[in-house]
Amino acid sequence: MSGVAERIERLREQIERHDRLYYVLAAPEISDRQYDKLMDELKSLEGAHPELITPDSPTQRVGGEPIEGFQTVEHARPMLSIDNTYSAEELREFDVRVRKALGQTEYHYLVDPKIDGVAISLRYEDGALVQAATRGDGRRGDDVTNNVRTIRSVPLRLRGKGIPAVLEVRGEVYWGRRSFNAYNAARAERGEETFANPRNAAAGTLKQLAPRIVAERGLSFIAHGIGEMSEQPADRASEVMAKLAERGIPSSPHAKVCNDLDAVLAVIEDWRAAKAEADYETDGMVVKVDELELRDRLGATSKYPRWCIAYKYEAEQAEAVLNRVSHQVGRTGVVTPVAHFDPVQLAGTTVSNASLHNYDKVRKLGVHVRDTIVVEKAGEIIPQVVRVAKKGPRRPGDKVVPPRRCPECGKKPEWDRPKPRHTAFWCRNPMCELYLQRRQRIRPPKICRMETGRGCDAEVERVDHMVDLRCVNPQCPAVIKELIVHFAGRNAMDIEGLGSVAAVKLFESGSVRKLVDLYRIPVEKIEKLDGFAKISASNLVSAIEQSKSRGLQRVLVGLGIPKVGAVIADTLAQAFGTADELVDASELAIQKKLETGSPKDPAAGRIAAHVHQYLSNPLVQSQLESLAKGVAIDEAVVQLRVPKLKEKRVRDKRMPMLADHFASIQDLAEATEAEIADALEEKGLIARSVHEYLHERGGRAIIEELGQAGVSLKAVRSAKPSGPHPLAGKTVVVTGTLEGLTRQEAEAAVRSAGGRVASSVSNKTDFVVVGDSPGSKADKARKLGLETIDEREFVRRLRRT
Repeated sequence: MSGVAERIERLREQIERHDRLYYVLAAPEISDRQYDKLMDELKSLEGAHPELITPDSPTQRVGGEPIEGFQTVEHARPMLSIDNTYSAEELREFDVRVRKALGQTEYHYLVDPKIDGVAISLRYEDGALVQAATRGDGRRGDDVTNNVRTIRSVPLRLRGKGIPAVLEVRGEVYWGRRSFNAYNAARAERGEETFANPRNAAAGTLKQLAPRIVAERGLSFIAHGIGEMSEQPADRASEVMAKLAERGIPSSPHAKVCNDLDAVLAVIEDWRAAKAEADYETDGMVVKVDELELRDRLGATSKYPRWCIAYKYEAEQAEAVLNRVSHQVGRTGVVTPVAHFDPVQLAGTTVSNASLHNYDKVRKLGVHVRDTIVVEKAGEIIPQVVRVAKKGPRRPGDKVVPPRRCPECGKKPEWDRPKPRHTAFWCRNPMCELYLQRRQRIRPPKICRMETGRGCDAEVERVDHMVDLRCVNPQCPAVIKELIVHFAGRNAMDIEGLGSVAAVKLFESGSVRKLVDLYRIPVEKIEKLDGFAKISASNLVSAIEQSKSRGLQRVLVGLGIPKVGAVIADTLAQAFGTADELVDASELAIQKKLETGSPKDPAAGRIAAHVHQYLSNPLVQSQLESLAKGVAIDEAVVQLRVPKLKEKRVRDKRMPMLADHFASIQDLAEATEAEIADALEEKGLIARSVHEYLHERGGRAIIEELGQAGVSLKAVRSAKPSGPHPLAGKTVVVTGTLEGLTRQEAEAAVRSAGGRVASSVSNKTDFVVVGDSPGSKADKARKLGLETIDEREFVRRLRRT
């Protein structure tokens, strides 16, 4: 028996070594066939001697049975978030804070790529992996040990001697680009819906209840820090990570130790060019004090360690020659211009088309076919054209113009904003004495120059005030197809099994040509479609039937009414109770339900559009820096001569709203048009959009058809707490990814507790719930001095009576 046990132990060591060579070092020494022979021999020996099977055996990586759910576990040491910085100046300010807090200048920094993955803590006891947990709220997370055990780069047992009795390793689980792209390609070939991006797909994979599915997807792990240790193997973090690598734990080969901040900045600049070569997504570098004793002296706030900071890169850009522009129709009928160009590498992926937003944006950019355009990924995900780099030869027909007919149905589209009777010509120089003076001429001037000689000779811009071009044909195939996908989505009717691929198949087969057809389609028709069998077709019909009871809120979201999301839909449903009451209501009645009090000034929308457009002008941006500090927002508006706010009577009425919402002119400049409109309390446009959809765009008939098909058109009343409303009168913003709740569930919980959910942070916000990867809203909350809480505290407040 001893000979068998020795052979089993030898096989395990060989397989673990080859796993590390293949999955961590990318330097395999044997073929797949040779590896499989080793694994088959180990399985055979363990099968004959089951008493020799151990939990850390390579054969135990893939669990056979699905688990019932995830237990919540508490971290031995909190997994805190990391504060962000976006410039060398802010990084130098961090260095000054560290030096001042330590009272010394001799220390080192450890600089490491910030992997865009899922934060995980691995706990080893006596060298064996006993627990893997997500970051959660920083103090408690989900126990995902069974799933993490399937990740080949995670050692189930550490190598060598002298291993601490307790060792917690902190790192990121990610889905490598090559593995992710291959898996997506395979799904596409099978007609299945592909994943949007590696980070979200990795997070969703770890939450799978079947470990075998996790094993199939090829996730990876890289360590970047430590948690609890029964003994400290070295005095500096870089030395600890090197020792962990010797034990078999993968750590970043790109980590560098720097003697000062200048060296840190050099490493950051080097990685800017090299990051596209890495197999993982990364959006910056983490700068950490290397000495562990100094880390303890610096300590942490309730949210962030004081000894580290993340430097975020600006969005990566690429240049390409514009070959053509196509016109795509979305679910609301909006026609969107899309730029097509030869493939370029951008943020680690190959990109060949990008959004041009709308035709007003096309006009502002001055885009012509064969121009060299600059493309970047918004949020590292969606490619978009940001500017024209240089202009190629102009020939007749090169100018990008809106289509006169819908590219899908051939009907004439309409502008959301009517073209003015007289075209206006505006000087583009905001500092010109004639700025914004209207010139009504048959032939536009080329430069800013009046007959009197006054002017600045800057380029003159033609302004048409047209933003969205919309196909208003309710039978447009593109609109119906996208609407079916949206209607079945998780945030709307949540029909399980009816993803975008299945929805398109139903539409293109002719089985579903309008929403009500979903509730009439027989199972026999679904069975005949590619990708469906008898069981899957029966399950889909059952899921469609279950969706009938979702309630009016979900129906309103699913209808895709412009400007109506989950919050507005819930407000309307709670206010009117039934679809009949909502359909019979006037526009003014809808507006009053949305916002109590007198109707809002319809000019608010126009003001928001003008303010946003003006402050986005690069020439204005150059003036903002001098006004960003020490100048009140109303004074800055006067100095910048912002249109629609120049007149005193308008400014006196609007500025208090903007000043209460935005802390500075810089915050106002960075706000979206929707956020500015929200600050101006614009509910009139939403009410008009709802009323127009119901009475002019066939919405009433669609609702009646759904009701006749058995879909519930009554509001699902928010649950009332047994005690007093814990969040009564509170305005709450939710940002980032929560572990235990989806964004929609968190916002619904706020409303059920008597609170109000806001989409943007302002002085009116009572507190901000901050999850993982929170973004700019958390930064703005700190600037305004607002309270920020984590998910655990949020849940505690919801339960308070």
